Order: sequence, then C-alpha cells, then structure tokens
Amino acid sequence: MPSLGADMEEGTLLEWLVKPGDTVHRGDIVAVVDTSKSAVEVECFDDGVIDALLVDPGQVVPVGAVLARIEGSAAATGPTSTGLHVVSPVTPIAPSPLVRHRAHELGIDLAAVHATGADGVVHRRDIEGLAHAGPARARVSPLARRLAEANGVNLGAVSGTGAGGAIRADDVRQAMAAPATSQASEPTTSGLDADQRAIAMRNSIAALMSRSKREIPHYYLSTTVDLQRTSEWMRERNRELPVGERLVPSAALLLAAARAAREVPELNGHWVDGAFRPAAGVDLGLILSLRSGGLLVPVLAAADTLDVSQVMALMRDLTRRARAGRLRGSELSQPSISVSNLGDQGVESVLGVIYPPQVALIGFGAVIQRPWAVDGLLGVRPLVTVTLAADHRATDAAIGARLLKTIDRILQTPEET
Repeated sequence: MPSLGADMEEGTLLEWLVKPGDTVHRGDIVAVVDTSKSAVEVECFDDGVIDALLVDPGQVVPVGAVLARIEGSAAATGPTSTGLHVVSPVTPIAPSPLVRHRAHELGIDLAAVHATGADGVVHRRDIEGLAHAGPARARVSPLARRLAEANGVNLGAVSGTGAGGAIRADDVRQAMAAPATSQASEPTTSGLDADQRAIAMRNSIAALMSRSKREIPHYYLSTTVDLQRTSEWMRERNRELPVGERLVPSAALLLAAARAAREVPELNGHWVDGAFRPAAGVDLGLILSLRSGGLLVPVLAAADTLDVSQVMALMRDLTRRARAGRLRGSELSQPSISVSNLGDQGVESVLGVIYPPQVALIGFGAVIQRPWAVDGLLGVRPLVTVTLAADHRATDAAIGARLLKTIDRILQTPEET
C-alpha cells in the first residue's frame, strides 16, 4: 500500500485492474485505492508479470503492506513503491493493464471482446471498437457497479460520461451527491457516506495540521510583488494562443515558486529524523480544495524544469482530475515544497500551515489593482501578496527573505520563463 500523503496511515483496496498472469510495465495503472480523501489510481513501478494478488477488494490495509507479487527480470527482488513484490520472470500472453484499464473505464467485459492480436491478445482498438458499436451492450465499470450496489443507486437513472455512454464510478458518485428526486424512493446511505468521508477527511487534515503547529516552529514573511511586466507579457502570449490554452497568472506564480525553490534549496526538502534533507528536484505540491470539502495536494513533478505553458496545462489537468477523484498514486507523492493559491477566492494573503515533513509553504493571494509608486510616479498596478511559512529548525528569516526576493525577481522577467 503506497503512502499517498503524510497523513495517510491506511487505505482500502477498491479494485484490481490486473489479474495473475498479466504483464505489467512501469507506469501501468494496476489498482484503485480509497483513502480518507479520494479514490486514487495506483501505478506499478516495475516491469514483470503478476504472480499473485494478496489483498482482496474492500480490505483495509496499512501503508507499506504488500498488495501483490510480480515476477520480473528488470527489478531486484524486494518490495516496490506500489507494494508489489518482485521475484523471477515468466512470460505469459495476456491483455496489458492499460488495455484492462481502458476496458474498466468503458465498462467492457474483456471476456466478451473479440481479440484481433496475435495469439488472441486483446488490444486497445478492440476495446474502443466495441465501445463505439452502439448501446446494445450495457457498459458499467466494475467499480461503478459496486458503488451503486453499496449505496442503493439505480444505474438506470445514471447518465454515463465515458466513451459510448459508459457509466463510470464518477458518474455514480455524482448521482449519490445529487439532491434526491421524486423517483428516488428507495432508502440510500449516499448522504451518510458523503458525510462520513467529509468528516474523515477533516479529521485527517486537522490531525496533521495540529501536529505541524505543535512540532514545527513556524515563522512567517510576506512581500508585495508588482505583476505589471508579467501581466503585459501574458497578454502578448495569449493573443497567439487558442482560447483553451491561454495563460492565467496562477501558472506564472507557480512556476516562479518552483524556480525560486531551486535557487534557494534550503527551503526545498524535508525534515526527517531531526535533520533537513534537501530534495534532488522541485516537486511542487499544489493545495487544492475539493467541492465536497477537504484538501488534496497533488504534485507537479520537476516543476522547475517546465515552462509556463506546461505548468498551465498540468495545473488544469491536476485540478480537474483531483476534483473528479481520478488522481494517480504518483501524483500524490510527497512534495518537496507546497503552494497555496487562494487568489481566485478573493483572499489577499495566505498564512499557511506547513505540510510535514516539508519545511516551507508559499502562499499567493489575489492579484489586485492598487496604487503603486514606480520611479517616483504613482500609478495603478496589478499587485499580489506573496507569503512564506517556514520551519525555523531548517532555516531562518534571512533565507526565507531570499526566497521571496527570488520569486519577485523571476516575475519581473517573465520572458525567461
């Protein structure tokens, strides 16, 4: 069971997307795990063949427990990041987990698929061809069916958003969250389940933040940054971009935070066993609020190496999938530094609580037009308040001030991003 956050102690295996004999590759989605915050897709970190599944769907297991064994020649024997144990190689032919996951998304029974590959192997084209063949076949994903049965949801009243109208787990969750109608006369525990999930998430967040404030000696700094140059540069860029790809200030702010963390490595890393351990790269945690309540912190991996368009695309994608419960386990790995951006909520400044074992959190408020003096002349400029919450065990305010100054400098030269 992978750790999907510092506050995670256990998880519930919702569904396997592989079976013994399946060939798996690094990055394949092999299972869906439920935490107190969200259902998360778990990826494999090695190549090999599934030897045995050791945990049944519905079982609650602690972080670090072995979920399955795989046989593979590329990896050394031992537990991997996904809790899959690696032993010796075999090579049976079976649908790949990517094919099985696509079938899962579309609600397709692989046993009913006509295979076009050599030796009867089912390919993705076979799955998608069946999905587009028409509505004669009921398409409900196994996870969606199980959620519906557990919560008294009538699948006939659920609209599918998957390819070909397939009903997915997210569609069932949306139906569970929707207000009851006159047709919903059967008793359901969906409201109770939603409340229980919200309470569990709040308790988890509260416990972690209480630990943070109790153990970490926080210090806070803030500065005001003039975004005139960034705004002008962004307007020029957006004239050349399609509407769906246009940039927003948040992308420039996140990139500035990531690159500043690279230049000030004393704040980019973790406090472990009484000492600071700098991170090898900048894995930027993006704190997101969920519509159902609570928070998730997906990661923009190697964010300092991206350009502003890449940050924009990843930010949109992570936000959309986080709120739909479609994040992968690797996207909830431990960030090296996190950002809380509440500007779209109209908040002017963010005094955050550090997410342990990190040692810093950067906050961005709303971009507000205000009077500002430049070269002795008063004008109206777009300004943003940038704050830093940092761990006094790892750094002092002089280093924190250097980080904020670096963010300011980067935002004054947007053409370099």
